[in-house]
Amino acid sequence: MQRRDLFKNVTQAGALVSAAFQNDALLRAQTASQTTFGRPADSVAVDEDFWLNIRHAFTVDRNLINLNNGGVSPSPKIVMETEKRYLEISNMGPSHFMWGVLGPEIETVRRRLARSFGCDTEEMAITRNASEALEIVQLGMDLKAGDEVLTTNQDYGRMITTWEQRSRREGIVLKQIPFPVPPPSLDDLAERIERAITAKTKVIHICHVTNRTGQVFPVRKICQMARARGIETVVDGAHMHGQIPFRIDELECDFLAGSPHKWLFAPPGCGLLYIRDEMLDRLWPTITTEAWTNRGLKAARFMQVGTNSRAVLEGMGAGIRFAQAIGAERVFGRIHELARRARKLAAGIPELELLTPEDDRLYGGLVAFRMPKPLFEAFAKKAAGEKMWVYGSLLMRIATHVHTRPQDVERFFELIRASRVG
Repeated sequence: MQRRDLFKNVTQAGALVSAAFQNDALLRAQTASQTTFGRPADSVAVDEDFWLNIRHAFTVDRNLINLNNGGVSPSPKIVMETEKRYLEISNMGPSHFMWGVLGPEIETVRRRLARSFGCDTEEMAITRNASEALEIVQLGMDLKAGDEVLTTNQDYGRMITTWEQRSRREGIVLKQIPFPVPPPSLDDLAERIERAITAKTKVIHICHVTNRTGQVFPVRKICQMARARGIETVVDGAHMHGQIPFRIDELECDFLAGSPHKWLFAPPGCGLLYIRDEMLDRLWPTITTEAWTNRGLKAARFMQVGTNSRAVLEGMGAGIRFAQAIGAERVFGRIHELARRARKLAAGIPELELLTPEDDRLYGGLVAFRMPKPLFEAFAKKAAGEKMWVYGSLLMRIATHVHTRPQDVERFFELIRASRVG
């Protein structure tokens, strides 16, 4: 049967698949979204015809089962095409096109980021990743010996070591708060932070979504509590942007960093930093240029890193447009539905210690569990043979995305069951 004949013989699902083979990935996402207008996100989340169309916007290798999209997620084809186009433009005459023509386009991307996440453009800086953005804040804050920084024992390792360096050099006090995984409630997480506050506490640094287990924190409640006490808040949003719908102006934080290459379809090498307007003059730039004292630049003062890739920044803009074409609520609905399936399958294997709570409010698109070493070793051999890629070992994290197939999740747990001893 010819492809065109096959498409003639199917109904609406066929129309979606047909649209999927068009050249424009953004148009595919927009076309698919139009067919679901007015439907709730949880209904769209289980509409496999809709997500089949979205999957065709990607050029992922279907011989590889990728369940580590929380590290770096594949970008849709439109992002790669955008990068290629702008690389070619830059190369035609780098000094002219990179600085004279494409340089001003950075402001277009910055405005789009600010509108997307609910802040003023002058509060948004573009960086190369979330780690760089967070270190701009961590190393740029005015702190003195004896000042306390509160964080948890499960925040990102690089950020912990940055605070440890300041502790060694300047004598600040780093306090890491433990919490159970899974925790009993969101309120319990906020109360643990509150109980650790003292008169010397100057900064609270927390993840919105933790890296290893995907635990969601009650960021707004913690930020409100901190502001009432004159404490500055730093939010690690690396796993936040594109995964969980939010607006920065609703969180009431002072600083927030993100990595759009994780969940927002952007290419590797781009990040973002939000600095609340009142904090712009309190932060020292960590990379200085002749413009470092120009406070009129606002957040743009913290973007002066020298020559960078305009193509990557334009690719980030394309990724944001693609995400907007699908809709933030739909993206979250889909990855959370896949995460629910993964959690249910993990719960059905007695050897696995599930670290993801049952409460839907406490996780997004990440599911984590521990497995015994003999089971892991047997599973790892089978997974390697099937080109399956996940994050972790004895503590394992699954991160799906909109291009993930339900059968990929199911196959993962089939391999675990087949690897059980006895």
